Amino acid sequence: MRESTGGTRERIQAVALELFTEQGYEATSLREIAERLNVTKAALYYHFKSKDEIVTSLVEDRLDRMDALIAWARTQPAGLDTRRAVLARYADTMFTGAQPSVMRFFEQNQTVLKSLAAGRDIRDRMLQLAAVLAQGDDSPAAQLRAALALFAVHSSWFAVRAPGITDAERRRLALEVADELLAAIGRAPAGDATA
Repeated sequence: MRESTGGTRERIQAVALELFTEQGYEATSLREIAERLNVTKAALYYHFKSKDEIVTSLVEDRLDRMDALIAWARTQPAGLDTRRAVLARYADTMFTGAQPSVMRFFEQNQTVLKSLAAGRDIRDRMLQLAAVLAQGDDSPAAQLRAALALFAVHSSWFAVRAPGITDAERRRLALEVADELLAAIGRAPAGDATA
């Protein structure tokens, strides 16, 4: 029974994402989601009472993945290899399974995310992840580079507008740009006599 409920929850999320992307979040009703699923509205309400609950569930799933990554990263030694591994794992949380659809929804619906408490929690996790990436270099430049490296991966969903680009190509490009930023963390600035 538990697997069935989990599968139903995932189906609801997937169909809701489809409709939110096709029609927009505001223009999509719970009735339309239920109809697309071929279930009653009451059956849908058993899992989610509102569209906000569906979005919150998507955000919470993302937060769980980020929490696991942050916990793992904190156990690793500071250094470029760890930064690269953390960023590659972060990219994996965005480019595998249903995550590309979730990321596209997040990108298209920033206002919805900002209005939900779970959406605001993403910002906190991003800052925690950036702190892990800058570990071993507490300079403002390292903090900025770490945040921008994450943003390079995250923003690839809207900044790269090449027609026909695959998710794999988008991921590779994002990591390539992010790596340029990561490589500079922990290095003494040019001309620094203490290096």
